[in-house]
Parts: sequence; structure tokens; C-alpha cells
Amino acid sequence: MSYTSRSEQEQRIENPPLVVIVGPTAVGKTALALHLGPQLCAEVVSADSRQVYREMDIGTAKPTPEERRLVPHHLIDIVAPDEPFGLAQYQSLAYAAIEDILSRGRLPLLVGGTGQYVRAVVEGWGIPRVPPDWALREELYRQAEREGAAVLHARLQELDPVAAQRIDPRNVRRVIRALEVCLHTGEPISQLQQRRPPPYRVVQIGLTMPRPSLYQRIDERVERMLAAGLVAEVERLVAKGYDYSLPSMSGLGYRQIGAYLRGEISLEEAVHLIKRETRRFVRQQYNWFRLDDERIHWFDAKERSAEEIAAFVQERLFRVAIEG
Repeated sequence: MSYTSRSEQEQRIENPPLVVIVGPTAVGKTALALHLGPQLCAEVVSADSRQVYREMDIGTAKPTPEERRLVPHHLIDIVAPDEPFGLAQYQSLAYAAIEDILSRGRLPLLVGGTGQYVRAVVEGWGIPRVPPDWALREELYRQAEREGAAVLHARLQELDPVAAQRIDPRNVRRVIRALEVCLHTGEPISQLQQRRPPPYRVVQIGLTMPRPSLYQRIDERVERMLAAGLVAEVERLVAKGYDYSLPSMSGLGYRQIGAYLRGEISLEEAVHLIKRETRRFVRQQYNWFRLDDERIHWFDAKERSAEEIAAFVQERLFRVAIEG
């Protein structure tokens, strides 16, 4: 049966809905998801690279246990702070969570501010499942030091001309990763990275607000984190043996409080740095979620109510279902 002749019911089954809520930190994504959840019989798939870690609750602004009982959340508290966790693993788990939610007749809400996580799911990024080969990397880095980075790039040009054209010869780390994948799989990394969008009817919602208002919300959130016991949370993690050098401990809030606990800066300085670095992070998020991206329906969180946005989502889901 051809695509054009399939019935509407078949299309709905084969192309299930997925609602995506994106935007910068502290803009109100979780609050909107909690509002939409009961109305749309929805469950949240978290797209936050920090909330995957257990025991890191305050500094990652996880939804509370009460909020998670109201609307089920997936991909929160799934690894220990010292366990490796990467994009490929997240993508696989996210697809599994979405399929689980759909299989129970409920609506998945992909919610978060980690741009790579969202894009990997929505756009179907091809992510080579090749673990790091530390011995090979060390050998290639030594070769780059002896003979120059251009030698490695020339080798990549022979193995994968498409990747070589995309990667700056000066970016030794990316060149080495591309070589690593080619040598281990026997296939060009450019071919493995081809995107295959999943068969979802996607409705993307973006929340934004004027920067002064957003920065004020960030400052208030940081103060709430301090009052809720962020310092004690970091102390507990360190006492359990989680080293400051771990990727999980390098996140916003944890890195700065760690510097305070080591006596490198005052608590006042740490708080100032958290606020400043969070604002910088917001600017990075807007590079991922651009206001001129026509795939995202943007709403000013200060001007539009959750009820208005919920009505828009319902209307878009109905329209997309009819249009196929």
C-alpha cells in the first residue's frame, strides 16, 4: 500500500505524536509540563543532561517527588554520579521511553534545555556506538605532536573525505574521534552520522522571556537552591567519594560550591559565579533553540498563560493528526 493511499487511522498509528518543550533554564518548562500532563494524559521524558544523575537533586532543579507523582517523569535518576553517560545512551533510552508511553496510549512530552539531547531525538541523529579507544587516542595525539595535526587530517581525508571537509584540521580532538570510528567500524563516520528522523508527528513548543526577567528568575532560583541545602548536597556527594573531577560534579552549581568547600573562594563568590555562569549558559541554549527556528512555536512565558499554551498544543495536535 502506498503512502498516499494509507488510511488516516493507519497514519496515526505509524506516526504517533510527540510534544517537545524547550527553552532556557528557569523559564518555566517544568511548570508547563506539569500543567499539560493531566490535561493531555501525558508523561515527561526529561531532556536534561544533569538530571540523569542520582543524588544530585537541588543543584539540577529536579521536579519534586510530589510533581513526579502528578506527572510521571522518565530518564531522571538513572545513573550514579560516577557512571559514564553519553549522548548515544540518552538517545536510545529516550526512544525506548517514548515508545513505552505511546504503547500505553499516553502522550510523550520531551522536556528540557539540553540542546543536543533534544535534537538527537527529534532529528534522529546518527551517533556511532564506538567506545573510546584510549590507547589509539594516545597514539594519535603523540603523532599529532610529532608530525603536526595536518598529518592526521590528511589520513582522515583518505578514509572519509566528507568528514574531513566538515572538520577543521586544527580541531585535533574531533579529527581523532573521526579516525577512531573509521578504524574500529571500517565505515566513514560521516555515513554513520546520517540523520534519520523518527516517525513522530512532532509539535515543538519554545518558552522564552525578556532577558532581564529571565536573569532575575535565575538569581531567585540560585538563592532557593542555597536555602534548600545545595552546599550540604555537595558535601554529601564528596563524602560518598564522588570526586570533584567527575563530569557530573562539573555542572553549574556543583563546580562553584566545590571551589568554596575546597577553600578556594568564599561562599559569596561561589554564588556570584553560579549566577553569572548560568546566564552564560542561557546564551548557549539560545544557540541550540533559536527564536527564528520555524519548527518551534515560541511563547513569551510572561505574556502567555499555561492555559493558552495548552489550548494551542491541543489545537496543533489535532491539526497535525488531520494533516498527517
